[in-house]
Amino acid sequence: MPYDVPAPLGELAELQRGVLCRGQLLSGGLSDHAIGRRVGRGRWQRLHTGVYAVFSGNVDRQAALWAVVLRAGPGALLSHQTAAEVDQLTEKPSPPIHVTVPACRRVSRIPGTVVHLRQDVERVRHPSRLPPRTRLEDTVLDLTDGCADAADAIGWVTRALGRRLTTQDRLKRAASQRLQLRWRTRIDAVLTPEMAGIHSALEYRYLRDVERPHRLPASTRQARVVLADRSAYRDVLYDGYGLTVELDGEAAHPGDTRWLDIGRDNAAAADELATLRYSYWDVTLTPCLVAAQVSQALRRRGWPGSPRRCSPDCPVA
Repeated sequence: MPYDVPAPLGELAELQRGVLCRGQLLSGGLSDHAIGRRVGRGRWQRLHTGVYAVFSGNVDRQAALWAVVLRAGPGALLSHQTAAEVDQLTEKPSPPIHVTVPACRRVSRIPGTVVHLRQDVERVRHPSRLPPRTRLEDTVLDLTDGCADAADAIGWVTRALGRRLTTQDRLKRAASQRLQLRWRTRIDAVLTPEMAGIHSALEYRYLRDVERPHRLPASTRQARVVLADRSAYRDVLYDGYGLTVELDGEAAHPGDTRWLDIGRDNAAAADELATLRYSYWDVTLTPCLVAAQVSQALRRRGWPGSPRRCSPDCPVA
């Protein structure tokens, strides 16, 4: 859209979604009086102290994010849930906008904003993406630090990998540059070749609480299949025994993928594969029962091994 600014500021306004701060406006040749007159006449909107939308009408999400970064001042960048939002690590915008500033600075309260302080802001800043934000790998690690549960922390890691937004090597490199990392041992464990293919916290829980403690055979995770010329992936495949396990966590399988799930199950049946499907609650609340059912299905299909009971009360036979 055309912005109501002098020509020297046009390109900057375009870049920043029509949002400029007072310092930029003064550098572009406007006076405080000129700024106040435009706001007073409704041609511009004051979004925060010293930050203006140089247009009238709706302020969209991108403009609101730029406004917070500019209000937070030099060195500020989007981080945590907000950086996850703009980099498509999550589809849910966080009601408070998260911004990180250098630890040497103090920022007065910004409505609707959580301000984080950090010593190494420039190290974690993405070199080119706008609005300014943390690198994807550092966004992931920041989010894991805020998790009270290890599986939730691993969920951020596996989500980033599952969406192919980063790689194990990049995450390992970012983790190694941090002196403190809350879930370091668990994160290091999931960033290994044997854990490649885990794309959700639920798949991690299945491996941790169902497959490994009960000594089920090693599965292939995220096995690729082609359905009607489209790629699909089976969460867990016991290839030699004709058995697939699908894990239906809300984050992993939103409602609008229901027909893709049904198509995948039908294709499995056509290929003479049996499909067991478990919810988040099955895996988290009754992992031993899941293991008992999976092991029974595997043995009926020729698995020569024996599962292990993980405790005296475990129903695995």
